[in-house]
Amino acid sequence: MPVLGVEKFLQGVAKGKPVAAILLLGEDRYLRGLCRAHLVKACVPEAARDWGVSRFSLAADSLDHVLVQAQTVPMLAPRQVVFAEDLEALERLGEEAREHTAEVLGAYLDDPAPFTVLVLEAGKLDERTRLFKMLSAKAQVVAVELGARPEDRAALAAVMARQMAKEMKVELERDAADELSESLNGDLTAVHSELEKLASYVGERRRITREDVEALVISAKKYSVWQFADMLAARQRARALEFLDSLLREGEQPAGLVGAMAWMYRKLIEAHELPAHLSGWQAARQLGMKPETAELALRQSKKIPRPQLLAGLQALYQADSRLKSGPANPRAVMEFLVAQLTGAAPAGS
Repeated sequence: MPVLGVEKFLQGVAKGKPVAAILLLGEDRYLRGLCRAHLVKACVPEAARDWGVSRFSLAADSLDHVLVQAQTVPMLAPRQVVFAEDLEALERLGEEAREHTAEVLGAYLDDPAPFTVLVLEAGKLDERTRLFKMLSAKAQVVAVELGARPEDRAALAAVMARQMAKEMKVELERDAADELSESLNGDLTAVHSELEKLASYVGERRRITREDVEALVISAKKYSVWQFADMLAARQRARALEFLDSLLREGEQPAGLVGAMAWMYRKLIEAHELPAHLSGWQAARQLGMKPETAELALRQSKKIPRPQLLAGLQALYQADSRLKSGPANPRAVMEFLVAQLTGAAPAGS
C-alpha cells in the first residue's frame, strides 16, 4: 500500500474508511496522538471506549497477547481498536524469533478480525527486514512526521498550529502561526503547549497576533539566545559551554533551546540580506520583529559571516533530529552542538 501522510489518513478516517491494520511510523508524538484520537472517535462509541480500546507495548507485552485481544469480540461495541506501541522491540529479537514473529503477524493480517482495527506504532523500522516489507504490503502505513526538510516542517506545522488554535476556540493569525512554528522548529508538541499559554494570555480577545507570539514565546528565550550569539560569534567555546550548563541547570529544555537558536539563525540570515544602512525600526517590519529585537539581529548579523550562519543552521537541524530520535544523551548533544558552532570557520567565510 502507498504510504499516507497524516492529513490524507485523517480524511479517510473521517469518511469512515479505517482499514484492518495500520502502521503509525514516525517520531512526532503530537501527530501520533492525533491519529490515535481520530481513530478512536471514528471507530468506538464514547460509552464503549473503556472496553473497546486496548493499549499494549511490544517492549513489555508479547505479540501473541496483542493478537489474542485483536481476535476477541469486543463487548457492547461493534468494533474495537487495539494499539500496540514499540514495534521496534520485535527487531531486537534473535533471528529465529524475528522470523516467527513476522510469520505470526503476517498470518493474522491475511485474515484479520473484521471487528478490530489493529494499530501498530514505531518511531523507526529497518526497511530491509521481512517485518517491514510484510507490513508495507498488508497494512496501511502512515508517516506520522512533518517531513525531513526544515522549511517543509515549518510550513506544515504552521497549518497544524492554526487548526490547534481553532480547537481551542481562538484565532491564530497566519503570520503568528508562521512565527510560532519557526521559533519552535516545527515541534508540534511544543506548539500545542505554547498555544495553550497564548490562548490564556489573549483572554476574551480570542485572537493571537504575531506580537503576542513575540511577547510571550520568543521573548522568554530571547535574552538567552542573543547572549549565546555573542559567544558563538567570538568562538568562545569555554564560555558558551559554561552558559549552556547554567541554562540546563535552570531547567531550560534542550529541544526548546535548539528551536530558539534555529529561529535566531534564520533571522540573522534574513538580516544579512537587508541593506546595511537600515535601523532597527526600519528592519523590524521586514524581519517581523520588535524594533529592539531587529536591532540585535542587525548587529549580530554583522559579526557572523553568512557561510558560518548557514553551517550553524545545518548543525542545529542535526541536533534537533538527534534530540527527537530518543536514545541520545541531551546534554552530550548540546555540548557537541556548541563545539560545532564555535569550531573553525567554514570555507568561504
